[in-house]
Amino acid sequence: MAKKAPRRTAERILEVTLELFNRFGEPNVSTTLISAELGISPGNLYYHYPAKDELINSLFDRYEKSLNELLNASDDVRDVEDAWFFMHSLFELIWQYRFLYRDLNDLLSKNRRLETHFQFVLKNKTRSIKAMLDSMSRAGAVRIDLREAEPTATSMVVVLTYWLSYEYVRDPRNALEPASAQAALMRGALHVLNLLTPYLEPDQRAHLMKLSGAYTSPAVA
Repeated sequence: MAKKAPRRTAERILEVTLELFNRFGEPNVSTTLISAELGISPGNLYYHYPAKDELINSLFDRYEKSLNELLNASDDVRDVEDAWFFMHSLFELIWQYRFLYRDLNDLLSKNRRLETHFQFVLKNKTRSIKAMLDSMSRAGAVRIDLREAEPTATSMVVVLTYWLSYEYVRDPRNALEPASAQAALMRGALHVLNLLTPYLEPDQRAHLMKLSGAYTSPAVA
């Protein structure tokens, strides 16, 4: 059997950088540490990514591309079950690139490109959540006034964006470790969806409570 071609160095660099950023936080990871973890020289690293910001921007580009593809599915959300899956998928993607959210304010203050593009991220999230509310309304799952849709969508985006920061403050030593992922994602999805409770039709509200009960346990709560 023919051997698989080795992964390109640039790809390996991004994979290891993402792992280190997520584990230790971007401010605590130097290019020297990245090259040592990869077993390559700093010069080899700089050949592919001449500055640390280029690593950050490349990872952000990947995140933004995946996020936009996912957000485009909001039109297909018809009920609480769909909304639960949609929110959990968003949180899974955020978790995959959690260093962005862990160190968000610091990153934005140092990186002009991220500062600009993250404004688009917020706008796209808000647009997507509003589209979800509209789709659920047309399907008869929610009843919400247009004047309430905008602030509700904004509140949902705020929780979606800063949930991992809350988790980190809540338990700094363990919150962003892989073992905590599933519980953190479930809590986040449920808290975002709970903002819809006043607008859900009775059967949908009951279903959300059922989901909440199923995923709230001593291991998750």
